[in-house]
Amino acid sequence: MDLQKLAIRLDEAAIKAKAIEQLSLTNKFDLDQAYEIQRLAIEQRLKRGEKLIGLKMGFTSVAKMEQMGVHDMIWGRLTDTMLIDNGGETSLSKYIHPRAEPEICFHIAKDIHGEVALEDLDEYVDGIASAIEIIDSRFENFKFSLEDVVADNCSSIGLSIGEWQVPTREIKDLKMTQSFNCEVVAEGTSKDILGDPWKSLQAATRLAAKYNEPIKAGHVIMAGAATAAVFLKPEIDVMATVENLGEVRFQVI
Repeated sequence: MDLQKLAIRLDEAAIKAKAIEQLSLTNKFDLDQAYEIQRLAIEQRLKRGEKLIGLKMGFTSVAKMEQMGVHDMIWGRLTDTMLIDNGGETSLSKYIHPRAEPEICFHIAKDIHGEVALEDLDEYVDGIASAIEIIDSRFENFKFSLEDVVADNCSSIGLSIGEWQVPTREIKDLKMTQSFNCEVVAEGTSKDILGDPWKSLQAATRLAAKYNEPIKAGHVIMAGAATAAVFLKPEIDVMATVENLGEVRFQVI
């Protein structure tokens, strides 16, 4: 099995916005190999001039972990070309079967060199904001195994971040909504993110250290979804609102 070839298949599927069959249907690989495929696929993008801007967390709800039969979160990488300006627009033609979900995002103040204890995270964060993530599996019918989704960068394809707010620990139970054209399509609270989004950030430091992925000053960490993801449609205004953190929005064209 050639992990590089599998990574290139995923990269090409993303470039062409064309779904492929699950890698695991014809290749047997474990979770560590899945993260290596992810790294190699992102490396293709870095060679084309993209830059790493942070990490995204996945499976940040107990219910989702139980559904997938796992006992830990998963993570993916974010690059600069994935970023959609707050108030900007994105074309539906770039995606295969995209969905959006409201999130909370952390801005990292200084390099993180290993796992950081929950109580020590404050010195590493200089901003918190509302955010939206676009997920878009490269696999047919949005179906995949755990290893498939990790190899596929945890389905991450886009993000938009609201205005940065002064960091606070008081984000454990904030109301979060997502709207399409001013109609609420999903709602939840930040306690659905591991009971406290700061715990997701702590997990990011642990997992990044495990896989030797540096978290640098200026990076952003997407803490994970608070609601189910909702399919995007053409010609809609997508907005996420997080209590006390404001709103973020973009237009789908």
